[in-house]
Amino acid sequence: MDRVFIEALEIECVIGIYDWERKIRQPLSFDIEMDFDNRTPAASDAIEDTLDYKAVSKRLIDFVGNSSYGLVEALAEECCRIIIDEFGVSRVRLKLSKLGAVRGARAVGVILERG
Repeated sequence: MDRVFIEALEIECVIGIYDWERKIRQPLSFDIEMDFDNRTPAASDAIEDTLDYKAVSKRLIDFVGNSSYGLVEALAEECCRIIIDEFGVSRVRLKLSKLGAVRGARAVGVILERG
């Protein structure tokens, strides 16, 4: 299966379980791979036949930017659901990184595969 990807999509939101985290916006980074048969858009060269990664990005930017989850696990699960349900993707692999959350580490987070 072909894959369409979005790499290092950065979105700020309220995320975390500590009181101080509920008062600030923190940066998250998303790496997303979505199964999609690219033969039709390759043959037609038409945007309406593609999995529009700009539309996926805009949807996640809007959703995540307005969200307020305690756990990255819950946020990542909902992002996978949105991608599958709203964009007709059969399988998604999503890596959600919480940047700078642990001293000494660039990022921590989760990797989910759903489909």
